[in-house]
Parts: sequence; C-alpha cells; structure tokens
Amino acid sequence: MHISEGILSGSVLLAGWAGSAAGIAIGLRKTDTSRIVRTALLSSAFFLASLVNVKVGPSSTHLSLLAPMGLILGWGVFPAVFTALLLQAMLFHFGGLLVLGVNTFIMGTASLSVYLLFGKTVRESSNRAVVAGGSFFAGGVAVILGAGLAGLCLGLTDSNFLNAAKLLVIAHVPLAVIEGAVTSFMVMWLKRSAPEFLS
Repeated sequence: MHISEGILSGSVLLAGWAGSAAGIAIGLRKTDTSRIVRTALLSSAFFLASLVNVKVGPSSTHLSLLAPMGLILGWGVFPAVFTALLLQAMLFHFGGLLVLGVNTFIMGTASLSVYLLFGKTVRESSNRAVVAGGSFFAGGVAVILGAGLAGLCLGLTDSNFLNAAKLLVIAHVPLAVIEGAVTSFMVMWLKRSAPEFLS
C-alpha cells in the first residue's frame, strides 16, 4: 500500500501529514512505558513483512500485519507504523519522505479501524469460532480499507488515477484473504499463549 513519491498533490500530502501527526500524538499519549517493547516488536514485524513489495501501478501490495498491530496496539499503531515506514523510506527507498505522512495515515487508519470494529469481540469473547472469525475479518478489512484509502488519495490527486485506484483495490483482494488467515492464526495463538498482549 505504499504510494510512491512524486505522485500525490500538495493538498493530499498536507492532509496526510496532518492526519498522521494527530494519530501519532494520540498514540504516543496513550502508549505507556510498559507497552513500548510491544510497540517496537510489532513495528519491527511490520517493517519486515512489508519489505516484499509487488508493484501495482503507482503503489504496491505487500503483507502488512495491520490487523494484528491494530488489535494489539490500538492508537499506538500510528507511531509504530510511522517508525517502520520512515526506516523503509531512508534505508530502502520504499515510499518516500514527502509521502510518508500519507502512507502513515493510510496504514494507521486501516489498522486502528479494525481495533475499533473488532477489538472488543476478539479480546473479550471466549468462543473460539467467534474469535477466529472476527480476527479473520479484521485482517481482510484492514487490507481492503488500506487499499481503498490509497485509491482515494490517488483519485483526489487526479481523476486519471481512478483506474489505477480500482486496480489497486482488486489486487489486494487475494492479499486480504491471506492477511485474514495470518491474523486469525496469530490472534488464536496469543489468546492461548499470551492473552495479556490483547488486553
């Protein structure tokens, strides 16, 4: 879901930075010292998972682990995503520094959304089928929402990007199924082995 440098308009870039700055500020305020190691661990996992990029027009598709990050970190996902994307931009030239705000906003918002939609069910339910199904849908929704937000940013920049935006969403459908399965596996394992991670 990385949008490449030099594509988006100035207004979209500024809006992305404003949204990301707000998310990071709230995330830092809500992340206490006992959760810093957890945040760093998930930021590292996101960094590694999203290194394998497949170009899709002016963007790319990759494994992201956005749903597990959101379900575990809540608002803390914004600083975690920002840190990982900053390192990717500086070390591997994925995305870019100007578009960093937009990319952080896209992935942070998708991740936070599944926390708000599915977090309570996944954390509190003792029914294994409900937890597995909820976490599977969380994984899929995070990917499709992220792709949709990336497409929206492209469409707001130039209507000529609308076809590329549609292709971007369609290309992420198989990945949504994979992410759903990975998220379900991770959540079920955490519920059994380390339930405090989901607290």
